[in-house]
Parts: sequence; C-alpha cells; structure tokens
Amino acid sequence: MTSDISSSSRRGLAAWALYDWANSGFAALVQTFVFAAFFARAVAENETLGTAMWGNMMGAAGLLIGLGGPLLGAVADHTGRRKPWLAVFTALCILCTGLLWFVQPDPSFVWLALLLAGLGTIGSEYAMIFYNAMLPDLADDKSIGRWSGWGWGLGYAGGLVLLIIALYGFVEQGAWFGVPREQAMHVRAVMPLTACWYLVFCLPLFFLSCDRQSTGVPLGTAMGLGVSQVRNSLRHVRDYKDIAIFLLARMLYNDGLTTMFAFGGIYAAGTFGMSPSEVIIFGIGLNVTAGLGAAGFAWMDDKVGPRKTILVSLAGLTLCCGLILTVESLTLFWIFGLAVGIFVGPVQASSRSYLARVAPPELRGEMFGLFALSGKLTSFMGPLLVGWLTLASGSQRVGMSSVIVLFVLGLAGMMFVPPAVKHKE
Repeated sequence: MTSDISSSSRRGLAAWALYDWANSGFAALVQTFVFAAFFARAVAENETLGTAMWGNMMGAAGLLIGLGGPLLGAVADHTGRRKPWLAVFTALCILCTGLLWFVQPDPSFVWLALLLAGLGTIGSEYAMIFYNAMLPDLADDKSIGRWSGWGWGLGYAGGLVLLIIALYGFVEQGAWFGVPREQAMHVRAVMPLTACWYLVFCLPLFFLSCDRQSTGVPLGTAMGLGVSQVRNSLRHVRDYKDIAIFLLARMLYNDGLTTMFAFGGIYAAGTFGMSPSEVIIFGIGLNVTAGLGAAGFAWMDDKVGPRKTILVSLAGLTLCCGLILTVESLTLFWIFGLAVGIFVGPVQASSRSYLARVAPPELRGEMFGLFALSGKLTSFMGPLLVGWLTLASGSQRVGMSSVIVLFVLGLAGMMFVPPAVKHKE
C-alpha cells in the first residue's frame, strides 16, 4: 500500500462517504419502499403471491452474491485496484434500475421485474465489497468508526431526499412534474430517477478518492491466485477464529436486516393498509431516524468500540421489532417503526468498522467478500421463511416474526466476539 493512500485527504474521505448517499437510493426505492410494494400490489397477480415471489428473488440473488463475493474480493487483492471492480458493478446496478421503467402493472411483466431487480441487487452488493474495502486505506484507526457511521448517515440522508423527490415530484396527486398516472407511469418514473441519482453522486469517489496501485498481475492469473487464497483461508480458518465468529454472528443479524428491508414496505401496505404514498412517507421518517442513529452512534463506535455498539443496537432492534409485530394501532406502528431506524444505521456502520479494524491488510478484499458472504450466505433463509410462513398462515405478522429470531441469534453470537484490535500495516 502506498503512502499517499494512508495519508488521503479529508476530501477523498468525503467523496468516499458520498458513495453511500448515491447507493442508498437503490435500497430505499427499489428494494423496500417503492418498487417492491409496486411489484407486490400491481405487477404480481395478488399481493400474497407477489410477496412470496419477491422473497424468492431476493433469496436467489443473495445466494449468488454470497458465493461469488469472497472470490471476487480475493482476486481484487491480487490485482490491487478496487475502483475498476467498483465501477463495473455500479454500472450494472444503475442500468438495471433504469430499465425497471419498462415494467408495467401487468402479470406478464413479472419475470422482467424479477430479473432486473435481481441483477440490480447483485450489482449493488458486489459494488459494496470493493467500496467497503477502501475504508481502512483512507481512514486511520481513530476515525474509522466515525467515517463508517457518517457514510451510513449520508446514505440515509440520500435515501430521505430521494424519497421526498419521489413522493412529491412523481407519486402524489398534483405532483411537481405532472407525470401521467396511466399504466402507473408516475411510479415507474421513479426508477430512472433513482438510476440518475446513483450515477451522478457516485462520480466524486472515482475522481477524488485514492485507490491502491495496480500490481500488474493479469486478470487470469489473479483469478487463479484468488481461488488459492480463499481455499487457503478456509483451510486455516483457526488463524482467523475471531473474524469467523464475528462473520457468523453477522450472518444471522444481517439476514434479519435484509428481510426487514425487503418486506418493510410490503408489510406496512398489507397489514396496516398503507397506500403507496403513505409507505413512502413512512420511508422518509425511517431514513431520518436511521441517519440520526448512524451519525450519532459513530462517536460511540470510536469511543467504546464497534462490538459494544453492535450489541446495544441489536438489543434495540429486537425490542422495537417485537413491538411492531404485536401492535394493532397504526399510530403505535409509526412510533415503533420509526424507532427501529435509530438502531439500524449503527449496527450496519459498526459491522463495517469492526472488520475494517481487524482484517489483515493483504486480505481485505477477500475479508470484505466474506463480509458480503456473511450477509448473503443465508440471506435466502429470511425472505423465504417470510414468504413460506405468509403463504401457510395467510398472515404477514407470522411471516415477519422470523426477523426477531434472527436478531436474537445474532446478538447471542456477538457475545463471543472479542473487541476489535486493528492489524498493523
């Protein structure tokens, strides 16, 4: 690693954090609040079937991400540079998001919708492997927690701004831009908007943030070395026992988060009868509380460590989600639903900063690939459980109860994870 990377300017770090602002629109508007709800309500034959099909798609995409992530990260460790990989998968997500415009409210578009949303999810998640791996090269040990938290905070702020634009510019009656409502054009138009948002705000990272220098290793050779590196890491997993325990715990609680994000809008619409506009307003509120939580807990991360921050956040998530699934009042759903956001950002940001601190420098790409694997290896389990339990019981409340179980299991696993100690360069 070159010295100019280790002494990167705050401008480069700010450009890095802005990528979270750019990327968050896909998660907020495609995976959670707008397109997911549109798919279940208007594209699929009925809402229950739409929920199950969306869950199956997210599960399949998660499996592909988990299996390919460690290898891609290991290959990048041998080629050196992160940005080319980041650019390819960012472009894939942007392209698929823009093409979602062509999905009309008709069951004949179900497979096109699932294909594009699935490929977009793969592109978004693969991009984050290389994005996350850049953090320890840009920030020092004393500020990793803050920059990770501020990045997540910017992400939620970006999702908030984009949700406001989507709601008042396109979805609401009398919206600013007056998009026709025939064939749900006013909802579908949000997809090209999200793609353009991602494109514009990802550019500062590519121009201003430092990258590792190329090693000169050809891609074919790097792929062979990457396979060997992953195989060797698995063979000597005891040398990275603490990281393995952390990734196992994260696999469980992140599956809960993924499931909650994937079905949050669907649950609000189906159980509480919230309209698309109301779901977006709820999403706006959730982004406010999540952004505040991520930014506020960032200081806690650097002060007491990411492990304790994760434990506190998981306890808060478990309590709030349990209350959400038991209340009947829409008002109480709003209160506890918005409270969830306070703990969502910190558990994500501190998970990233924990691995950034403990991952060996020469294995960071692979380790963040395993980080993606820990988030995706069983990510099919939560969505599939929600889909199956919803179909079997006819109740979204029963289906969503799997989220709480995953949070509790993840919390138990984190009790065995030691505090983070950063590897020497």
